[in-house]
Amino acid sequence: MRATAAALLAPRLTCSTSRVPLSSPRLPLRRIAAMAAASSSSFSPEAARSPPALELPAPPLSKFKVALCQLSVTADKARNIAHARAAIEAASADGAKLVLLPEIWNGPYSNDSFPEYAEDIEAGGDAAPSFSMMSGVARSLQITLVGGSIAERSGNNLYNTCCVFGSDGKLKGKHRKIHLFDIDIPGKITFKESKTLTAGQSPTVVDTDVGRIGIGICYDIRFQELAMLYAARGVHLLCYPGAFNMTTGPLHWELLQRARAADNQLFVATCAPARDTSAGYVAWGHSTLVGPFGEVIATTEHEETTIIAEIDYSLIEQRRQFLPLQHQRRGDLYQLVDVQRLGSQ
Repeated sequence: MRATAAALLAPRLTCSTSRVPLSSPRLPLRRIAAMAAASSSSFSPEAARSPPALELPAPPLSKFKVALCQLSVTADKARNIAHARAAIEAASADGAKLVLLPEIWNGPYSNDSFPEYAEDIEAGGDAAPSFSMMSGVARSLQITLVGGSIAERSGNNLYNTCCVFGSDGKLKGKHRKIHLFDIDIPGKITFKESKTLTAGQSPTVVDTDVGRIGIGICYDIRFQELAMLYAARGVHLLCYPGAFNMTTGPLHWELLQRARAADNQLFVATCAPARDTSAGYVAWGHSTLVGPFGEVIATTEHEETTIIAEIDYSLIEQRRQFLPLQHQRRGDLYQLVDVQRLGSQ
């Protein structure tokens, strides 16, 4: 794991224009924000998001442990389910109140495997053993579980779906991957999820015992508009179960996480499967927790492991005072439109 950058940044951070430390009693943080708001009032920052951005809600917990379970995945579905349950139980025993699983953790990541390993979440029971395990373990351990993703069968369609469970074991949200992974890098990697999967049609924001969470799956992280939309809906944390590959992983995986966190001044948590070089699709690994300044709080390499790290939501407000972006957006020049929120008003 890397040392937390937040502790290093905060004491030394200064305002480049005045050279007065942001923590100086001569210039309180709230005054800096007020000055920024006053100086940019003609920019109409509130109009930069339509409908206007929601206030960040007070989370039920402001500080807690999160676990990122970087699991090995095999072709044996029953083994994968039992293995994931054991990892979740171990993470809870270590104090985690929020646990994340990887993308497509109950079987191989391939177009051939998606139909075979898909589950009917609506039917539940024997038709959805992965779903049932996650619900049961969340309830028994009284944790919030972001269940990575599994292939979901609904009617004639297959989806790449992330289920979020509350501490009562009930399904609190279900995100179907919005942006399908269709890429072609000659000589490196070609994959088209659209051969078997259907794209989801809705962003997913879930209020949980550990705050308001926005969900994306892997390729969703490349689209900053989705993260901006989640930020405008008042989320504290962006969670992206993902399985970047050996071509794009080294280049973009950490870069995208840090960008989404820094752009929106939020926490970002990702969870990947462990690397299996014998698999048809080889995952990069490197599950990571990033703070609202774009700092890497905790990360790992490619082996199977569980990261336990602390999330402290008070850092969000602190970082937003350091850099008051919400008061500086140029609503006179650009606007993010949340179509679904606008249509519900």
